[in-house]
Amino acid sequence: MSRLQVVSGKGGTGKTTVAAALALALATAGKRTLLVEVEGRQGIAQLFETEALPYEERKIAVAAGGGEVYALAIDPELALLDYLQMFYKLGSAGRALKKLGAIDFATTVAPGLRDVLLTGKACEAVRRKDRSGRFVYDYVVMDAPPTGRVTRFLNVNDEVAGLARIGPIHNQAQAVMRVLKSPETAVHLVTLLEEMPVQETADGIAELRAARLPVGRVIVNMVRPEVLDADEVELVRNVGRSSVARSLSAAGLGGARRGGHAERLVDPLLRQAEEYAERHALEQEQRAVLGGLELPLHELPLHAEGMDLAGLYELATELRKQGIA
Repeated sequence: MSRLQVVSGKGGTGKTTVAAALALALATAGKRTLLVEVEGRQGIAQLFETEALPYEERKIAVAAGGGEVYALAIDPELALLDYLQMFYKLGSAGRALKKLGAIDFATTVAPGLRDVLLTGKACEAVRRKDRSGRFVYDYVVMDAPPTGRVTRFLNVNDEVAGLARIGPIHNQAQAVMRVLKSPETAVHLVTLLEEMPVQETADGIAELRAARLPVGRVIVNMVRPEVLDADEVELVRNVGRSSVARSLSAAGLGGARRGGHAERLVDPLLRQAEEYAERHALEQEQRAVLGGLELPLHELPLHAEGMDLAGLYELATELRKQGIA
């Protein structure tokens, strides 16, 4: 497994949930994982039912087998202060610049700089070692921006080419790209079995490949349970209204004693069956499109009651069963 796992996906596909479940799965059997948030939404804190994450690495969960999950919400302004201190030893002067709004101004007018800071913190965690020479984190999982922006976000070297051709920022961008374009990194795309998310996933993969960024796997999230198999779906398409009514009557449903007739039950049942058959066909079409992308494909089940912490652990278990972690 690559040590930096980047998770992206169209908005609404549950990419943050998948990133969190992946972090739990990778932390199995005593491993240590860092889950990184870069969009400032505090989605990770909500999933793990904890208070808002500060700009520091904090343990938020224990995985199966005693592994640990840490989390970090990266603040680009504070990250820039770190780099100013690291390269220029500004100290209190850097804090004064923040109070004056100069840090916010810099990260706003130079978005490429912001992305260098965000990706740089994640890559630094990938490379960091303790005094014994062992990596501090076995894996780093990044909850990245949506698919439409992820290639530009990760391809920071191009973004800062016009900003800094020499100096610390340029060198930092080069160091980041050495990690992001190496086997240490894998970029996973989360999607749904719907036309728009699947198309955006295909487009995103093409962009990542064109930028020579390492594409990992496609994870289909929120997959509905299969109620009918292919033969049963075909049977539903061809079933006759009158035969269903007769079957209901024979079963004692919809009779006169219940105040109605079996025919009254037929139309709602057939509409529901037709809707299922139509959705089943559309989902199969999208599976075929995803299969043509020539990447490992995984599916995670829909949690009808919504996602809570217990459901997150269940998804982590499912990921391990499928060999993703």
